[in-house]
Amino acid sequence: MAHPLWHLIWIVPGFVLGGALLLARNAGDGIDDGPPRTALAQPSDEISWERTVEVATGEAYQGPWRMNDSDFRYVDAPSVALTPEGSAVVGWVDQAMKDILLQVWTQQGDPLLDEPVNISRSPDTFSWLPRVAVLDSEGKDIHLLWQEIVFSGGSHGGEILHARSEDGGRTFSEPMNLSTSPAGAGKGRLTQNRWDNGSLELVRGPEGELHAIWTEYEGGLRVRSSTDGGRSFSEAVEVVRAGTEEPARAPAGAVDLHGTLHLVWTVGEDPSADLRYASSRDGARSFSEPVTLAPGDGHADGPALTAAADGTLHLVWGKAAEGPDGPYRLRHLHWEGGADPRDASPSSVPDGIGEGVESAAFPVVGGDGAGNLYVVWERFESFDQRPVGLGFARWGSGAGAFGAPGLVPGTGEPQLGFNGSLQGLLGRKLAVNAEGRVAIVNGTFDPGRESRVRLILGRGR
Repeated sequence: MAHPLWHLIWIVPGFVLGGALLLARNAGDGIDDGPPRTALAQPSDEISWERTVEVATGEAYQGPWRMNDSDFRYVDAPSVALTPEGSAVVGWVDQAMKDILLQVWTQQGDPLLDEPVNISRSPDTFSWLPRVAVLDSEGKDIHLLWQEIVFSGGSHGGEILHARSEDGGRTFSEPMNLSTSPAGAGKGRLTQNRWDNGSLELVRGPEGELHAIWTEYEGGLRVRSSTDGGRSFSEAVEVVRAGTEEPARAPAGAVDLHGTLHLVWTVGEDPSADLRYASSRDGARSFSEPVTLAPGDGHADGPALTAAADGTLHLVWGKAAEGPDGPYRLRHLHWEGGADPRDASPSSVPDGIGEGVESAAFPVVGGDGAGNLYVVWERFESFDQRPVGLGFARWGSGAGAFGAPGLVPGTGEPQLGFNGSLQGLLGRKLAVNAEGRVAIVNGTFDPGRESRVRLILGRGR
């Protein structure tokens, strides 16, 4: 969201404002080739939590911003996808290596690869905030999209890279630069001096098509698509023109049963920003004229979108009644894939804020084969501090309503510190498959002690 100054990485020559500069001591042992597994005995009416996996641990040090010469030593920014049979594919960032790593876990929490695979292989430039997608039914065709902090001559560094695996993650293709632009790709601008990194999305279609979506610091929103398993991509389509007075930010996408690609995003430079919506019925070769979605008072940010198996589109986002410098609550909108979303009425998500928590923001959504919607979000004990723990709720297709919200186990313990994603909270921490398997990832940062990435596995009831 726009309000907390700590979670945005403001890049100013010589230092970083992404929270306080952090002092640290050596505390991590690096990546554990055989991560421990813990059974979770916290079932609820909505989901059975089965186990948590320690994906990676590291130091917890973030030095001053010196572009790619910065001394960052921590693990962070996980993203997850599920195969149809329930294996969890997790990508995360090792800041000390400046690279993105990947591992695959079974439903039982056992690693399938001998060791984590280095995807980005770029030790001279930071690789940030990956997205993961699985295209085939066997879990062999794995794709990653991420933001590479390459300075290409513009005012801000950032390119969008893609790599694919055809053998279940054991090997990956050489990264392909999809943006090749000096415009600062992957940045979601709020103001001239405030933005989130990770303003990108990777969307899979029902026929195996792949859509890479990103925004730029300069304001543009671009889409490139592949119909050959990521071997090649179409020319970029500019959904929002660069240099606009309303820079696009935080894109979310989904493809419905009819093959229509739906896009939702918010805008910067506007303290009362509303969501924008556009769609494509021709494989992302062209898009409808953007329209305003769910207008109203306050600041809208961080949209998340999914297409359910029954054809329903679900959109969840944060709304701050007091504007971008106040607490957020979650809103939910759903409509049939062929309908106009402007005809639907938004409702509230029961955010389970509870005593001592002021704000719920940055949702992620996923749907199962029965038409149920699962939502995960960041929990803020104080809206101007970093989040601690993840909230969770399920929208039941039969009841047409949300069940009781709760805290995702393994994400809120005080000894873990605060949630990670120090480069921006525009992440994708949730995956759900048709069978109702649920995988959630989270990074945590305990300054001066330890950083962690965890995978939490469960099943909807």
